Amino acid sequence: MNYILFDGPNRTALLPFTYTRPVADIEWGIGSIRDSWERALGYTTSTITESHLNEVWPTVFFESNIFINAAYFPTPNLVSTLLGLKEGEAIFDGEAVVAFFANDNEEDINFDSLKAIDVTGAFLSISNTWDIFSKNDLAIALDFEMLTEGRESDSIPESVQVIGAGQIFIESGAQLEYCTLNTTNGPIYLGAHSEIMEGSLIRGPFALGADAVVKMGAKIYGATTIGAKSKVGGELNNVVMFPFSNKGHEGFLGNAVIGSWCNIGADTNNSNLKNSYENVRLWDYSIERFAKTGLQFCGLMMGDHSKCAINTMFNTGTVVGVAANIFGAGFAKNFIPSFSWGGIQNSTTHSFEKAITTAKIVMERKGEILTESDKMILEDVFEQSQKWRKE
Repeated sequence: MNYILFDGPNRTALLPFTYTRPVADIEWGIGSIRDSWERALGYTTSTITESHLNEVWPTVFFESNIFINAAYFPTPNLVSTLLGLKEGEAIFDGEAVVAFFANDNEEDINFDSLKAIDVTGAFLSISNTWDIFSKNDLAIALDFEMLTEGRESDSIPESVQVIGAGQIFIESGAQLEYCTLNTTNGPIYLGAHSEIMEGSLIRGPFALGADAVVKMGAKIYGATTIGAKSKVGGELNNVVMFPFSNKGHEGFLGNAVIGSWCNIGADTNNSNLKNSYENVRLWDYSIERFAKTGLQFCGLMMGDHSKCAINTMFNTGTVVGVAANIFGAGFAKNFIPSFSWGGIQNSTTHSFEKAITTAKIVMERKGEILTESDKMILEDVFEQSQKWRKE
């Protein structure tokens, strides 16, 4: 069977993260949504996404295909039902299409003609950016169960203090000494060749990607995911950080989502609670205005390749686009468009050429290459986001 993950109607509400990747490649739980589906299905997947992403993420059609809305997590009940789908059958969540079996390109499907198949239990999905961190505890727990079933963890070093009766899984090559792991509220997963330096205090649910590093004395509260080859220090609470990003120094980051190739300057802090204790409003690209999150705690959303200077202050409910360079005195604006230069008061446009040069250097430092396809994607984002910027 051929499985295709499609972006679905929530793609715009998941900007800025979907500017530079399909919905399926959002980090959530342990790895990306695609990783979770491929573990659950035992097959690789392809993608239906925006045209400017097609070169990197093409669609592969077979004679028979099951199309899956990538905003949905592969819960056991959903997967078992999906594996039993027959041609002309579909799974719905209210009016939303979760998955369907078809022999043709999805553009030709008449959804009203599909036979609805019920799924036992609740769905787990993301509709907005803040769902990524607010539902991360559920995703980590489900991923942990899938990843560790029938496998044996590396041993926990004697110098590590363990609190709680929960589960810890350590992949081969992971390093940790003289740190504290607390699994009272959820499991802890340490990826291959990751490292937790001495003095760190970690509370689950927590997932550390392959080759990622937690620096000395870090304080991390769940539910937090640190992507592969990322580096974190200071204090974090309920953060999802995509692969290849850094927050290497002191400062607080809470109820936040950080894209790939970002750098958080030393002593940078984000507020995650308003002084009035009111629910937080956050910029929503799908309606082009600030939207109610229904959350009392909501911090920072930062798109790929964005950077901030030392001592940057982010207000409660701040959205930063792609490739923004943020610096200056005072609080940053609550919405900083992609390719902004400044972001505090009189921000201007970040030169596309300078942004590309920086991205190339940053990626090479972590053993990656900025490809022509990457440049084309960033150029498209530059053009899409022009209406939000001051030129």
